Amino acid sequence: MPKVKSSLSCKLNNFVSEFGEEVFKVDDNVLFCQLCECKVNSEKKFNITQHLKTDKHIKATKRHQNKIEKKQQFLTSYQKNSFNVDLCKAFIAANIPLNKLSNPIFRQFLETYMKNPIPDQTTLRKLYVDNIYNETMENIRSKLSSKRIWVSIDETTDFEGRYIANVIVGSLEADRQGVVFLLHTEELGKTNFSSISQLFNKSMGILWPNGVQHEHVLLFVSDAAPYMVKAGTALQVFYSKMLHVTYAAHGLHRVAEQVRSHFSTVDKLIASVKQVFKKAPSRLQLFKNELPGVKLPQEPVITRWGTWLNAATYYCENIQAVRHIIGLLDQEDAISIQKAKKCLDNPNLENNLAYIKSNFSILSVTIDKLQAKNMSLATSLNIIENIEETLKTLNGEHGKHIYFKLKNVLEKNSGLSKLKHISNILDGEENTNIGELLGELTCSDIVYFKYAPIVSVDVERSFSTYKTLLADNRRKFKFDNLAKHLIIQCNTQDLQDSDQSD
Repeated sequence: MPKVKSSLSCKLNNFVSEFGEEVFKVDDNVLFCQLCECKVNSEKKFNITQHLKTDKHIKATKRHQNKIEKKQQFLTSYQKNSFNVDLCKAFIAANIPLNKLSNPIFRQFLETYMKNPIPDQTTLRKLYVDNIYNETMENIRSKLSSKRIWVSIDETTDFEGRYIANVIVGSLEADRQGVVFLLHTEELGKTNFSSISQLFNKSMGILWPNGVQHEHVLLFVSDAAPYMVKAGTALQVFYSKMLHVTYAAHGLHRVAEQVRSHFSTVDKLIASVKQVFKKAPSRLQLFKNELPGVKLPQEPVITRWGTWLNAATYYCENIQAVRHIIGLLDQEDAISIQKAKKCLDNPNLENNLAYIKSNFSILSVTIDKLQAKNMSLATSLNIIENIEETLKTLNGEHGKHIYFKLKNVLEKNSGLSKLKHISNILDGEENTNIGELLGELTCSDIVYFKYAPIVSVDVERSFSTYKTLLADNRRKFKFDNLAKHLIIQCNTQDLQDSDQSD
């Protein structure tokens, strides 16, 4: 029987197996040398062995071998210097600049009491930071890659005027609160629905580099800015199971802002008294001397949720003390003193303060409750329902306006109403068929919403860490390096806590 001639493809693959896959590969029935980056005559085995003896191939082989050896040397060095790894990670996690290692006194202290040699800051920066960052990202992926997740994105403007967006991801667990990590931080050229959508998709690619698990993304939590809402709608085309809900605490803050707009005299009093004592040590000392048992007037930050209502409550409780101190000051010293005295003379001031404390202090209390950790979805929604029922009973023109504002905020948050239905299902209280309402979510997906968040304080905390990291003496930080430090700093403790709980 005559021999059956083997196919060209089979013949080439045999050559690859014989001489090594790291040397040759087959591309469209052509034998290709990967080291020399050229085609090789494969008509006979003799032609291949001749190629292997050429100067070009011998030099290419040496270059390849040198690269492997250098890589192995670096990996060996990295593994041996576990002290350097731990030292670098500790410095970054504690927000201690690496250049502190160059401080002579500090370095002498470390060298005196540490058994290991202390590395130079440049060594840590060039050889260890990237590895620790990559290790952090791999640990995050290992915790989340097989999980259903929720995502939160928010943006801020830093001291350099850059638009900075942080991406928080967390696991959704059926029986407990999931883990939460800062996945990515990025400088945006502009903030609109397109840039947010691109950032969302890019972040999912970072989490799943081998292919995004679209069906595992079940919840997107953001603020209620129009471009965020538009981005959420656009993303649901690709993440068909994903619900989009806007921050409940942020919505209540908008209601609190409505309260502030209804009581201009109280607002002016708070603002003017704040100015009276700002950078005025003699006035502060007078306050302490005259009223030793009374706290200094609160200074609300309008962008911090609920702080204005807390300040209004303070003035309701201490209005006579504040009136006494302002009365001791000469109004010719500052315009702020004149404004404060004018507000204190308003006959409706104390009535308004009492009305605010009696009816709206619950808003700031509710905001604080919503920001608590380890809270189930049912508990969070009950808190919202309680505030809604409380404000619904208010009398008077102001009360009705505030309740209308709350109702309007909740109605616009369509994702929140869907979460209410899901919560009812999990509590056995939903009798209607809501298949169309929840889209492609299945019953096996719904069980993962038991501890779903309706706020994300983690993203706000990541911005606080960012601002601390970007101190006045660290403004030369390149953003790429800054982002790596932030990722390591925000996640090191969370990863350790997660390892202990597993």
